[in-house]
Amino acid sequence: MKTRRDVFQAISDPTRRAILLLLATQAMPAGAIAANFDYSRPTISNHIKILTECDLLKQEQNGREIHYQLNPEKMKAVDDFLAPFRKMWDDRFNKLESLMKHYKNKK
Repeated sequence: MKTRRDVFQAISDPTRRAILLLLATQAMPAGAIAANFDYSRPTISNHIKILTECDLLKQEQNGREIHYQLNPEKMKAVDDFLAPFRKMWDDRFNKLESLMKHYKNKK
């Protein structure tokens, strides 16, 4: 049985976030992914395994190689979860900006 991991725990790691950014534009095999990092291939493979277990990455067999690519549905779910927080912070920064402009104009 495949273990499911928490998406937010998975993306908390900077190396895994870098892997996601790397795969944002194209699918790649594990060796090509690992070539972009100063870590051992087993370390990168473990990161890829974690991202795959939480469905952030999908695997596609291409000949003898497995290519990894972003799972857009899971990434959308993460974005949907974060949207209210993004809005809250945008609103707060907009209020702060208005307040700062108000005090600047008073001088």
